[in-house]
Amino acid sequence: METAEKILEKILTLAAAHFKVPREKLSPDDDFFKTLGIDSLQTLDLLTKLENHFQVELPDYELQGVSDFRALAGKIQARL
Repeated sequence: METAEKILEKILTLAAAHFKVPREKLSPDDDFFKTLGIDSLQTLDLLTKLENHFQVELPDYELQGVSDFRALAGKIQARL
């Protein structure tokens, strides 16, 4: 099983590439809505990409209130 830190780093790298921002501008505790300047539809697009990458399904009810990369990594790790 991958460690939480490895999952977190992959999420940050994928998000940076997907939204064309420098990876170093993203940190684990950043609110991805604010840092990336994205709306809920763009967030769903990112979540779909992450689900495909990690081959997991993240139910909507589990993601309520999740808005930072570290919490998202924890949700993904719990599904692996």
